[in-house]
Amino acid sequence: MQDMESKIGPWVIKYRWLIILLSFVLVFAAASGGRFLVFKADYRVFFSGDNPQLQAFDKLEKTYSKNDNVLFVLTPKDGDVFTNETLKVVETLTEKAWQIPYSTRVDSISNFQYTYAEGDDLIVEDLISDAENLSPAEIKKIKNVAVNEPLLKQRLVSPSGHVTSVSALISLPNIDQTKEVPEVVAFSRKLAEEIRVLAPNLDVRLSGMVPMNNAFAESAQGDMAGLVPISFAVMFVMLLLLLKSFSTTFGIILVIFMSILVGMGLGGYIGLPLTGPSVSSTTIILTVAIANSVHVLTTFIHEMRKGTAKNDALIEALRINLQPVFLASATTMVGFLTMNFSEVPPFQHLGNFVAMGVVASFFLSVTFLPALISVLPVRVKAKVDDEDKLMLKLGDFVVKRQKKLIWGMGALILTLVVFVPKNELNDVFVHYFDETIQFRVDSDYIDKNLTGLYIIDYSLESGEEGGISEPGYLNEVESFANWYREQAETRHVNIYTEVIKRLNKNMHGDDKQWMKIPDERNLAAQYLLMYEMSLPYGLDLNNQINIDKSALRMTVSIKTMSSNEIIELEKRAQAWIAKNAKYIKAADGTGPTVMFAHIGQRNINSMLLGTTLALILISVILIIAFRSFKTGLISMVPNLVPAAMGFGLWGIFIGEVGLALSIVSTMTLGIVVDDTVHFLSKYLRAKREYGYSAENAVRYAFTHVGRALITTSIVLVAGFMVLAQSHFELNSGMGLLTAIVITFALMADFFFLPPLLMKLEKKS
Repeated sequence: MQDMESKIGPWVIKYRWLIILLSFVLVFAAASGGRFLVFKADYRVFFSGDNPQLQAFDKLEKTYSKNDNVLFVLTPKDGDVFTNETLKVVETLTEKAWQIPYSTRVDSISNFQYTYAEGDDLIVEDLISDAENLSPAEIKKIKNVAVNEPLLKQRLVSPSGHVTSVSALISLPNIDQTKEVPEVVAFSRKLAEEIRVLAPNLDVRLSGMVPMNNAFAESAQGDMAGLVPISFAVMFVMLLLLLKSFSTTFGIILVIFMSILVGMGLGGYIGLPLTGPSVSSTTIILTVAIANSVHVLTTFIHEMRKGTAKNDALIEALRINLQPVFLASATTMVGFLTMNFSEVPPFQHLGNFVAMGVVASFFLSVTFLPALISVLPVRVKAKVDDEDKLMLKLGDFVVKRQKKLIWGMGALILTLVVFVPKNELNDVFVHYFDETIQFRVDSDYIDKNLTGLYIIDYSLESGEEGGISEPGYLNEVESFANWYREQAETRHVNIYTEVIKRLNKNMHGDDKQWMKIPDERNLAAQYLLMYEMSLPYGLDLNNQINIDKSALRMTVSIKTMSSNEIIELEKRAQAWIAKNAKYIKAADGTGPTVMFAHIGQRNINSMLLGTTLALILISVILIIAFRSFKTGLISMVPNLVPAAMGFGLWGIFIGEVGLALSIVSTMTLGIVVDDTVHFLSKYLRAKREYGYSAENAVRYAFTHVGRALITTSIVLVAGFMVLAQSHFELNSGMGLLTAIVITFALMADFFFLPPLLMKLEKKS
């Protein structure tokens, strides 16, 4: 490495024009892979193929039908759904919703299949028809049926009758979701606007799984369009203020831009998709790529102020910084690559995008950047005394108060670490979007006024063909549904037993005493056959009953809850099944709600392995690079402490750790090592090249790298604070906590690492 350090500078200056030209050609070639980048607008992208909850959900959807939907929610301004005008709009919307691309079923109070007896005949018909000509008496009867029907109340109409909904079931072909999902949502929004024009007295809102998928894509695209330009602007202004040189600032911005193009372009070549989390890689590459360039140019400017010629200053800057810049890049790359241990594919993609960008920024910083600076005009005013007085004072302060700093920082670290256990793993996936996103606003309204958006699906297996007509099985299913209805978290339970009970009542002259499960299996089977033959196309029971009629689907709508609460509710349900089920052979809860509830815990467990591996690899790299086992181990202290302090502070003020924050410790480990590497590199250079004592080596490190560390830390914090402004919580939470950790990392490297080095030096 020492031989390389002395040779790279002269080589770059000699071949500068070739390096500049070749850099542009290679970057362009890599960037062309960007044409293969696509947005994945699907919540399924958060789950790997071997995820057990996803596998269970896939099995359920193959058995029945997909549950992806578009939900139109209508709120009359007069507070009453049951008027001729509003019911006519419900009728119209129900008919038009069939025209939504890929729609396979539409449910509303208007086309609800109402059954009643007429003599010996069973009548099956739409609950509402020709709404504008209904009499007040007919409307009153319809309202009485709707708000008391278990399959409608708190599903398609509120108990008070002030809100109703139309649900369109969507079966996407999944050939190209980048077109399919926006196509469905665009049509649905246009339809909603038509209804607003048709009925100005109605408030129309949109929700459902398809709009949620679209919200993921729109948030990602919004971040790219909004945050990346803001990040560039912030970085440019800050670098200009800190470096006080337009040429060097321009060079760094060019390196950043090229690093992003390489990282994203190579990601496109290898098939990495853009998602809500992975799109933030552009901002992260932009942020972490700055550090390498700043260290090289800070030394370059320092040398020129001493009167060194420009090219000689560049050669010296590369000699001094090649090793620490290489180590910082290598450790950052390792940190992001170990994100491949994540259970969440978008975080794997994020890690890979950034790792490739970091590698690109290293090569560009030590070749292209100095080559470019050598041909650009750079004006630096020479100074006789170029000692950094502020950093010299800071170094003296640390040396003189080393004992107090060890105890003070130690106390602060321990105090914050104590609060780490206060963090509770909780995710509310609807709250991944902040309240500026219309999907979130509409979803909160629906949760409050109509039904639960969170759904747990069960496939209740009878264990035999035709077993769903067995009275014992049906009564057990009914008991399970009733248990769920008694839970405080439940909004609605959709289950076939309500249909068979109503059919039994119908076939006994609509006598309410017969509103119960038939006593005979053959009778229940005959009722089902007769009912199915009466249903119109598209409103069959295939979404509730499997093909051989051996299992029923039960759909439970619950209020918006945290992941822990969902897991606890499902555990209670499984306990009820274990204790009471005789005829139900299997009943595992599944669906996106359950999948998101479990993914956070699974991700934390996998990232613990990733963090451990990253820690081992980084330790080995530093021990080999510094040629000192002791120094390599010491370096781990300021690398591990910042994340612990950050999570402790998070525990004090917030106390909830979601999916995004579960990767922060691994991600920041690679970033915060940079400060430690640069400080230790200068410290060891002072001891080995100049024979300084530990105290003077600390002073040397502060004066030669302290300001660069402050500059890079300010820029890093600013970059991640820009990311914290995202409307997508996975990105904003990650950005905020990472900025906090980076701040603590600078504190640890300035006020804990140097006293620790001096203390251990005295002991040895």
